[in-house]
Amino acid sequence: MTSCTELWVDKSDFRKTRVVTDELRGVEEGEILVAIDKFGLTANNVTYAVMGDAIGYWKFYPAPDNWGKVTVWGCANVIESRCKDIEVGERLYGFFSMSSHAILQPGKIRRDNFRDIAPHRKELPGSALYSNYRRTQREPEIVQQFENERCLLFPLMATGYVLYDYLVDNDCFGAKQIIIGSVSSKTGFSLATLLHDDPLVSAKVIGLTSERNKGFVEALGCCDQIVIYGSESGIAPDLPAAYIDMAGDAKLTQTLHNHLRDNMVESAMVGASHWEDGGSMGELPGAKPTLFFAPAQIAKRDKEWGAGELTAKAMQATMTISERAKRHMQIEWSLGAEAVQQSWHNLLDNKVPGSTGIMASLLAQQE
Repeated sequence: MTSCTELWVDKSDFRKTRVVTDELRGVEEGEILVAIDKFGLTANNVTYAVMGDAIGYWKFYPAPDNWGKVTVWGCANVIESRCKDIEVGERLYGFFSMSSHAILQPGKIRRDNFRDIAPHRKELPGSALYSNYRRTQREPEIVQQFENERCLLFPLMATGYVLYDYLVDNDCFGAKQIIIGSVSSKTGFSLATLLHDDPLVSAKVIGLTSERNKGFVEALGCCDQIVIYGSESGIAPDLPAAYIDMAGDAKLTQTLHNHLRDNMVESAMVGASHWEDGGSMGELPGAKPTLFFAPAQIAKRDKEWGAGELTAKAMQATMTISERAKRHMQIEWSLGAEAVQQSWHNLLDNKVPGSTGIMASLLAQQE
């Protein structure tokens, strides 16, 4: 039997955590057991918790009572297999929970990927993304070299690319300025970079950030204008604007809508880095804030361009941006339950600078 260590959070109080170590059930026919040796922790994982019920993230790795397993992107080794097409020793990348181990049920197996077809996942959202696991040893060597960046940046930068594609697909909704909330976030600065570097996008790229993260954003060179929180009046109120909200800050959204009024032509909610500032916004002038769900845009492009084309473009873009961004970033490791708990609380309290990436492992707890 394999002992598994997990970090659970209370769905009603994300600061309340519980370290659970227990024996895993036996691996059944068609299943594999993986040891998760690393995963990235970013504000995106806080968003997964905030949206756990609304989108269904809690259901990927169910927990009893009011506990939830926060989903993460990480890498794992297959240590036991009862699936004839997956070998022990294979390296995987995909959607896990804050855990040392996981049991998966591979299906739709291809040379470089498979889907987890466990019964509880059948009705879950975005299966092409969240239930897809990459067999990384079958991928190009250059992709394998970006393993840490892949855990930390690729899911977020891929979302940034899909957001970029969504805006371009809609001619930026006629906006002359695109405002990105929490631009220091990984998704935020990737979107800003793609827009800023595209000669066909004429809209001004405006990044909202804190005084602490201003220097980091300036170093990235991805914005035409940087606005510190509290100084939103410096944004031109007479130009059509699209707002991409990475922060999930209801008060900030209200401020921007009331400042721009009918010139707010698009308002997309993406993240929740300022999760405690969320809440009802009531009726606002301008475009109605709507939740952006990346898999919907991916599905649209799969139909128009062919399956996997948008994802391939996103992968190429994220490798380019990652190479550029990592010069301005440092990776910190959180090994073991106590360290991972502390990192989780630091994310909740918005104490992790945009220039820092946290790589974590609970497998160290077993060693």
